[in-house]
Amino acid sequence: MDNLLSITDLSVNEIDELIDKASDIIKNPDDYREKCRYKKLATLFFEPSTRTRLSFETAMLDLGGSVVGFSEAQASSAAKGESVADTVRTVGCYVDIIAMRHPKEGAPLVASMHAGVPIINAGDGGHNHPTQTLTDLLTIKTEKGRLTNMTIGLCGDLKFGRTVHSLIEAMSRYEGINFVLISPDELKLPNYVKQETLDKKGIKYEEIKDLAEAMPKLDILYMTRVQRERFFNEEDYIRLKDSYILTPDKLAFGKADLTVMHPLPRVNEISVAVDDDPRAAYFRQVKNGKFIRMALIMKLLGIS
Repeated sequence: MDNLLSITDLSVNEIDELIDKASDIIKNPDDYREKCRYKKLATLFFEPSTRTRLSFETAMLDLGGSVVGFSEAQASSAAKGESVADTVRTVGCYVDIIAMRHPKEGAPLVASMHAGVPIINAGDGGHNHPTQTLTDLLTIKTEKGRLTNMTIGLCGDLKFGRTVHSLIEAMSRYEGINFVLISPDELKLPNYVKQETLDKKGIKYEEIKDLAEAMPKLDILYMTRVQRERFFNEEDYIRLKDSYILTPDKLAFGKADLTVMHPLPRVNEISVAVDDDPRAAYFRQVKNGKFIRMALIMKLLGIS
């Protein structure tokens, strides 16, 4: 594997290997402090990011490498009209690997054709965000001890959420997975995802509008934000928005070993009163993002 542009670039075996490597990094961090010594990562972020950019940077620093890059397009020659191809071809002369976020879908694919070094897609528009999906898989494996035989509830914006679509694509490759899709009609999972992934693979799923009704059956609850701008009228948004806010009252219906996840940033879809519940795993999920990116950087650089 030369690049990571989509989660489908990875086989199940490769995903499992990355998760095993990340788990070993968590247990034995000192063994990895010098693994990328003298290696350089460029973070080319053409749109803003907090977690993803800092996660890549700390991952490389914790491996003993160094980091260069920019955090917005205006800080680069893109502001002068330079093409993505020319930017990465230039940066590829200075570094060993590039993590790139871009608002245009397909930009990392273009970059991979010109860079001369491995490209990691750190998010391209509404298209792909494979390292978030790897983070999610590591979190599920760490919290549950497995990636098989569980019921996963996906709640909120299932229509536009790239993290949701990628997680369905990844988890549907494991045995015994059921999905409960919790959303208003306006934000239901697109038919093409149901047909091309769930139906084609015979994955069991049900669609529910009420979060509290779904809670008792879930092993994982993956929350996303219901955005006002996705609704055709304000009345529908006001009527539905509180249905998809996770509160301690709703969490009371969940299993004792439920795991609550969220790709972040959150606005108000999870009450801060939930944060201290041991089932709330979203900040542990953030931490896992660094470890899985450490494993991925090593894999792409061919470092054992």
